[in-house]
Amino acid sequence: MCGLAGFLNADGRPPDPAWLAAMLAPLAPRGPDGEGAWTDGGAGIALGHRRLAIVDLSPTGRQPMVSADGRWILSFVGEIYDHPEIRAELKALGARFRGPSDTEVLLEAVARWGVEATLTRVNGMFAVALWDRERRELTLARDPLGIKPLHWGWAGQTLLFGSELKALRAHPSFRPAVDPAALRSVLAVGYVRGPRSIFAGVQSLPPGTMATFRPGRPGLAKLSAFWSLEQVATGPRLAMDEGEAAEALSAILGRAIRRQMQADVPVGAFLSGGMDSSAVAAAMQRHSTRPVRTFTIGFEGMADERDAARAFARRLGTDHTELRLSAAEAAGLMPALADAYDEPLADPSALPTYAVSRLARGAVTVALSGDGGDELFGGYPRYAMALKLERLAARLPRLARKGAAGALGAVPAPLWSALTPLLPRKLWRRSVADTARVAAELLALDDRDARYARIQQVWPDPSLALAGPWRRSIPEGAPRAPGAADGLPYADRMRLADIGGYLPDDILAKVDRASMAHSLEVRIPLLDRELVEFCWRLPAGLVDPFQPKRLLRRAADPFLPEGGLAQGAKQGFSPPVGDWLRGPLRDWAESLLAEGALRDAGLLDPGIMRRAWVEHLSRRQDHTQRLWAALSVQAWHARWMRLERTAGSAHDGPGPFATAPGSRG
Repeated sequence: MCGLAGFLNADGRPPDPAWLAAMLAPLAPRGPDGEGAWTDGGAGIALGHRRLAIVDLSPTGRQPMVSADGRWILSFVGEIYDHPEIRAELKALGARFRGPSDTEVLLEAVARWGVEATLTRVNGMFAVALWDRERRELTLARDPLGIKPLHWGWAGQTLLFGSELKALRAHPSFRPAVDPAALRSVLAVGYVRGPRSIFAGVQSLPPGTMATFRPGRPGLAKLSAFWSLEQVATGPRLAMDEGEAAEALSAILGRAIRRQMQADVPVGAFLSGGMDSSAVAAAMQRHSTRPVRTFTIGFEGMADERDAARAFARRLGTDHTELRLSAAEAAGLMPALADAYDEPLADPSALPTYAVSRLARGAVTVALSGDGGDELFGGYPRYAMALKLERLAARLPRLARKGAAGALGAVPAPLWSALTPLLPRKLWRRSVADTARVAAELLALDDRDARYARIQQVWPDPSLALAGPWRRSIPEGAPRAPGAADGLPYADRMRLADIGGYLPDDILAKVDRASMAHSLEVRIPLLDRELVEFCWRLPAGLVDPFQPKRLLRRAADPFLPEGGLAQGAKQGFSPPVGDWLRGPLRDWAESLLAEGALRDAGLLDPGIMRRAWVEHLSRRQDHTQRLWAALSVQAWHARWMRLERTAGSAHDGPGPFATAPGSRG
């Protein structure tokens, strides 16, 4: 998998190798098998690489790598899954190779076909830093689905870039200033929406995008998309029925699994017991000559999927390993999580993802995951909920909806609390008053995209949860609207919004940081480019949120033992953090949500946070999601910003990383 970092002095100053070494140091877990550096003093460019050897373990796979013609220098993170086919094609054109690595195939393809044509063509997950000696031009690029991260930002005359924000922080020019809109995003949805990062002026390169830079032009970046999911989603649809689609999908899934099992190191799979990971593990076992290593994590005191995963692994014949963590052991991981995630991420499943990555790394270097299945095949319950709300809204006259919303919103919270025992027990876990308030807001909204966004929102008004100065400094329109293609059905718009935002900014970021903290490469076959493009060209209706993943279930049948996939309800992968905050995590949370700690950080409103914390502890309301978002901000600040008094610089105007005027970045 590896990690990359580098910088470009736009004024042509020779790069200091010591600065590059400092940027690479925090990326060591991403690449424990070696470090490489390449600099050009005359051009002011420095490229660095930390290696996790997966394909070609020999020295011929070392990076940065120079092309055979000497023009191109590449620092590359990820895997090109179709490199054998591209290698054969390049050989037929006369190319000669020094070794078997996919890095060299990518580099020689660029030398033959150019950067954009190569990126458009290859099937893989990647982040790329590529220097063109002839044009004196740097290209940064990120894979179509955003599986691998890549950050960049200008610090005066110097462009910094790297796989993680930690690398940029290590450069002497880095002067971090928190982006208030990114902070609001964490409280709104639990993660920083791309292309922002938590730091003002530092960006996450969008998926499927390449950015080019030249010395002498500080602040300028030319961004262009080499692949667009929106174009795929709005393109022509295939003509096939469900049976034909399932058969074609099964063949594509099999090819994706075979491609992504290629490695010169041990390969295994995460197995949660859910449909997605079970389908992946089953396809792997079908194409393997020996038992596949599978790994499951669970927690004491909660219903998890270990039993289902264990039973399925036994049926498949995999070599299965599971781990059950106590709440105290899970609490002990919290400092490590703050270290691994260098910007706030309020996804509770980050904890089990971190733990299962550590478990898997004890036996394998590569693990395949089932991520992406919910977005591709309509698996999230919120899709069906949003569709039901849309149908209800369509049946009710606007005045009736507004009236019902007003009536729900007018009922005082104490009355809802008194009514709770009269309601179905499954509703008791959540605050009924809170549920009623959200229902009122949803009924009042006329725009369906806004309604879907509200379903996912964590804090009712994220801006008000921030400390005053931050609240006032948020630019209008900071949150990105869900949905992009107006002509698509509502269900497709929701899935498209999630694949373009929630998936790369939350799910894939979580998996990348958790796995790379343990030098584990995680591959995601359900996000194989061929598979993604096929799914978005299916006839309308074959992906139905009211029958989630039906098509995937049928497509997986040929790989499955008798009995097929389990039919159980979706359980998710999150520990019971709401209860843990009142138990084993209480001291940790209290230390971060104490009034002094909140005022010291200066990011969140102490009054609002303390009120939510007290209500949660007393069980008057369940504020799990909101408190977890706040704690992610506070834990991040305590780990990464306590010594940086940057609030003033962020409020006074653009920070040292703010994009220069005239930039298209």
